[in-house]
Amino acid sequence: MTIKVLLADDQAMIRRGLRLILEDQPDIAVIGEAEDGAEAIAMARRLRPDVCLVDIRMPKLDGIDVTRALAGPGVSDPIRVIVVTTFDLDEYVYGALRGGAAGFVLKDAGPALLIEAVRAACNGEALVSPSVTLRLLKHLNETQTVPRGRAGQSPPLSGRALEVVRAIARGRTNQEIAAELFISLSTVKSHLSGIQTKLGLRNRTEIAVWAWENRIVESTSE
Repeated sequence: MTIKVLLADDQAMIRRGLRLILEDQPDIAVIGEAEDGAEAIAMARRLRPDVCLVDIRMPKLDGIDVTRALAGPGVSDPIRVIVVTTFDLDEYVYGALRGGAAGFVLKDAGPALLIEAVRAACNGEALVSPSVTLRLLKHLNETQTVPRGRAGQSPPLSGRALEVVRAIARGRTNQEIAAELFISLSTVKSHLSGIQTKLGLRNRTEIAVWAWENRIVESTSE
């Protein structure tokens, strides 16, 4: 299967660099490039890529507006969006994830993480740059943000499922979770599916937020 990707960034040099990184992979193909937010939405709806890589700051509509339009909760046929930016600001992270983004990756995170994020999004998962994930979730923990859903109640999860939740909250990938817990990759994916169903969450990023809001994982220096 070839993963079809749309790039949206107002800088041609950035788009060229992203294309070179992605098309070096045998399972990824860039099918279009947009230089502003409005064009990104129109092209995405016309071309139906598997994943859109969207910059935060663009003319006409910014990356958060694009994310809401293509992947927001009210979208009937959503497209997976990854926000790729140089701006490591909490307001952008919150805006992107609340808007339905399947990932938030810093441009200096390196090619490997970018490629992993694209594949994760295509597989229905979400990936956020580890430094962003831990800062965001620790902030939720330290400021005691009002939890969603089932705060104050015992989580309806098994002991093993809670271990998976804690690992996700610390930014671990599926492969890392499998190695740490001595279980198979398919078992990790099975736990993820069950956790999302029981908690009514859409992806691993929401699982991580839920874990920190509900004190399932303690603050860590990792």
